Amino acid sequence: MTDAELAAHLAQVAGKILIEVRESGMFEGKALGQAGDQTANQFLVHALREQRPQDGLLSEESKDTAERLSKERVWIVDPVDGTREYGEARTDWAVHVALCVNGKPEIGAVALPGLGTVLRSDAPIAVPAAAEKPRMVVSRTRPAAEAVAVSEAIGAELVGMGSAGAKAMAVVRGEAEIYLHTGGQYEWDSAAPAAVALAHGLHASRVDGSPLIYNNSDTYMPDLLICRSEWAERVLTEVAKL
Repeated sequence: MTDAELAAHLAQVAGKILIEVRESGMFEGKALGQAGDQTANQFLVHALREQRPQDGLLSEESKDTAERLSKERVWIVDPVDGTREYGEARTDWAVHVALCVNGKPEIGAVALPGLGTVLRSDAPIAVPAAAEKPRMVVSRTRPAAEAVAVSEAIGAELVGMGSAGAKAMAVVRGEAEIYLHTGGQYEWDSAAPAAVALAHGLHASRVDGSPLIYNNSDTYMPDLLICRSEWAERVLTEVAKL
């Protein structure tokens, strides 16, 4: 498999595993999220170490080591992005598999198992036309104050949604024009979504306009903007005012 084929295959299989774990009826509540996270993580980690043993690896659910910092190629995965939504059997959760090369999100796959689809950096789809009134996806439970302020400034409609991957893919799928996040994230939350978004011709950056750089010693990445290119300058300008 090529790197892109591997990323897509792993994301898809991990999604199927997660659904099987949930439908087994063996777990409820917090225990379901933990079982799903751990089971999917074991599959992804073992598969990547088998298929790409020379590459670095960073996963939300595995202990981080300094070894990856010396690697040019590093896989960054999130076994379950949106554990709460996964446990509630919603559709707005995701599986992220990304390959970053020299810090850049070169290859990515985001599985949306609840929708039965995988969006890939190597197989971009046609992004639908934008809505006349921009739609901005935000947390369905805790919309960030900055996102609310920007939406008011540009006249955007707020759309509540679960995981970061689901929000980013909503822009790719034409369900929204803007995903602005300022509430704190980690590299595994955005590496795969950023790779997919960039491959679809969308804008992806930090909220100060700087590029997204991965495989840092500190994996905290507090902010993110993924949007249609025609909205990037306006949103970045409004964020700068804040």
